[in-house]
Amino acid sequence: MPRVKIIHTGGTLGMVRRDGNWRPESDLLAGLLETLPELKDPELPEWDLVEFRELLDSSNVGPSEWERIAGAVLAWYDDFDGFVVIHGTDTMAYTASALSFMLEGLQKPVILTGAQLPLVHPRTDARENLTTSLLLAGTSDIPEVCIYFNGRLLRGNRATKTDTSSYIAFDSPNLRDLGDVGVVINLHREMLCGPDDRGTGGLHVATLGRSVVGAFRLFPGVQAKTLRSLLAPPLQGLVLECFGTGNAPNKDPELLAAIREATDRGVVVVVVSQCSRGAVDLGQYEVGASLALAGVTTGFDMTAECALAKLSYLLEREGLNVTDVRRLMCTPLRGELSLPGAS
Repeated sequence: MPRVKIIHTGGTLGMVRRDGNWRPESDLLAGLLETLPELKDPELPEWDLVEFRELLDSSNVGPSEWERIAGAVLAWYDDFDGFVVIHGTDTMAYTASALSFMLEGLQKPVILTGAQLPLVHPRTDARENLTTSLLLAGTSDIPEVCIYFNGRLLRGNRATKTDTSSYIAFDSPNLRDLGDVGVVINLHREMLCGPDDRGTGGLHVATLGRSVVGAFRLFPGVQAKTLRSLLAPPLQGLVLECFGTGNAPNKDPELLAAIREATDRGVVVVVVSQCSRGAVDLGQYEVGASLALAGVTTGFDMTAECALAKLSYLLEREGLNVTDVRRLMCTPLRGELSLPGAS
């Protein structure tokens, strides 16, 4: 019988209403899960639940919590066939992206899921999300970090939250779903990543959160002094969300000079698009070419969440210099980006 470890970090799925607000409550979920007959069905894997000592709304989840989740996967890796991480939806895409890089050598499913309405709500989406995630984690050969939500299995580092009120909360704008779930579960196995080639030595957890990185969304009228202040030491890397195919104002020489000064100093500036779909192409327009001359690195079709996690991961890997980091930001490591011309 397959075995799945459920790691409960918090989020809407396990919340209750207190003083008019939904909030996580410890020692509640285990009892609720025992009341769900579908979780006792023989078609489902055996499962075991562990909770964070302090359950968190995902707005409070960051690198230290990513390390706790990755550490839990590592601690139980040999004893379970897969893992389900219950997580709030607001920053789930950040966590999924981070885990996809941190869990080096992963050869088992790690499925993040949650809910738009709590399990105690009569119209909750939590039951189906959790049940299917357990089935996928326990019975499917998926050697990567995924998000399962409302009938869709998405690559974790390709997903982004797109809706605050619909049950269809997540999308994967630049990569089709890894699987769709209706009456039957249909996995698109040709889309799955192969096991990480570093997996021959077993699972290893990389650190994340020691580097100094940031993200900035360009807007019309942005001033050079704003960007220069952001790019000042001790910043090591910046995800710059630009217009269209990676475009930025080029009529203000001070703006481009601020970027050039930073990249010359060794700051890695990665350009992603503010558009949901499509990729960065710094050679398409003169304004994009001006950015390229300022020393930025293209993020191709990565999500902003993924680019931030990957940048942190590479800056903290031993033995990499700035040139290596810039090159690897443009190289697919976990299926996180599509190179031009790739199918």
